[in-house]
Amino acid sequence: MFDSSLIVLLIVAVVAIYGIITYNALVRVRQLVQEAWSGIDVQLKRRADLIPNLVETVKGYAVHEREALEKVTEMRTRAQSVPEGDIAGRAAAEGLLGQALGRLFAVAESYPDLKASENFRELQTTLQELEHEIQMARRYYNGSARELNVRVESFPSNLIANSFNFIKADYFELDDPADRDLPDVKFS
Repeated sequence: MFDSSLIVLLIVAVVAIYGIITYNALVRVRQLVQEAWSGIDVQLKRRADLIPNLVETVKGYAVHEREALEKVTEMRTRAQSVPEGDIAGRAAAEGLLGQALGRLFAVAESYPDLKASENFRELQTTLQELEHEIQMARRYYNGSARELNVRVESFPSNLIANSFNFIKADYFELDDPADRDLPDVKFS
């Protein structure tokens, strides 16, 4: 027959094992969220690095469109100056940058020589690819954030999460529905 201290010891061992497994799962998911954010950050940096070339290419053709060019440059600077970890702020700034890029491409539509430029077409194709990569990275990040948030909020894993200061991750969302659209970079 089991002694009561053995039963208590067995219960404590089961609880401790559950705690260790849950803690390690939370750490794994938190690392996935950080990895996913890094993926978004890399794609956004690639896009930001492409913008000066794009602006210079358009500038050579569209000397009278200074406002659109300045807006793209301003929004790029704003997006890059968002403090690390401010996901909501970064999403908002990137949304504004996307709008500015859309306006820049609308301006470029008025310049047939620009549309025919090989350099501009290469930049346009690269930007389309980057926007697709950003969208995929955002989906991966939001999926990882969702998994972490479920574990942080669900019982009984929330007991471990709260004990070790695991917090919910912000989603990388866009406030303006128009920002969800890719910039229109197609020319006929």
